[in-house]
Amino acid sequence: MTQTISRTTSRADTRPAWRWLAALILPIGPAAVALLRFLLPYDTTDDVSTTTSKIVTHLDRGSTVLWLTYIALVTLVPGVYFVGRLARRGAPWLTGIALFLIVPGYLSLPWLASSDAFTWSAGTAGVDPATITRIADVTHGSVDLAAAVFVVGHVLGTILLGIAMWRSGVGGRWAAVAVAISQPLHLTSVIVSSHPLDLVGWGLQAVGFAAVGWAILRMPNDEWQPLP
Repeated sequence: MTQTISRTTSRADTRPAWRWLAALILPIGPAAVALLRFLLPYDTTDDVSTTTSKIVTHLDRGSTVLWLTYIALVTLVPGVYFVGRLARRGAPWLTGIALFLIVPGYLSLPWLASSDAFTWSAGTAGVDPATITRIADVTHGSVDLAAAVFVVGHVLGTILLGIAMWRSGVGGRWAAVAVAISQPLHLTSVIVSSHPLDLVGWGLQAVGFAAVGWAILRMPNDEWQPLP
C-alpha cells in the first residue's frame, strides 16, 4: 500500500500543462477562421468562374487563407472538446448533442478547402483561369455532403454549445451569449456577403472560447481533473 501511494505521489502532475494547453488552443481555431473569412479574396456566393478569377488574381492573399485554414483544421476540434469537457458537467445531454453536430461539421472542412487549394496551386502553376474553372466546377458528391454537414453542424451545434455554456456557467454568461450568436452572425454574413460581419461572428466565438480558457487557467487542478 505504501509503495502504491509513493508511486502515485512521485509521478509528475501534468494537469497544469494540460490546462495551459487547453487555454492556448481554445481561441486559435475560431480566430483563424475569423481572419481567413475576412481576408477571403472572393464571396461565398460567387460562382465558380468569379471565385477562380479572384483567387488567381490574389494568390498571395489566397496563400495566407490556406495557411489560416490549416491552423483552423488542427485546432477547432480540440477547442470544442475542451469547452465540452466543462459544459457537460451542467448540461450533459445538450453538450453531447452540440458536439455530435459540431465535430463532424469541422471534420468536413478539408473537403471544402480542397477546392481553394487546387485553384491556388493551378493558378500559381500558370494554368489559365478557364481551364481551372472547368475542372473546379466538377465536384464529387461527397463535397456537397460535406458542405451540408458543415453548415448544419457548426451553425446549429455552436448555438447549442452556447446554451450549454449558459446552463453550466462556463466562462461566464456573456461568453455563452457570444458563442451562441457567433454562427448566426456568420451565416448572415455569408448571405449578405459581408466579410467584416464574418470577422465579428467568428471573432465572438474566439472571444467566448478565450473566456473559457481563462476560466480553465484559474481552475484548481482537482476541479479540472481529480486524481484517481
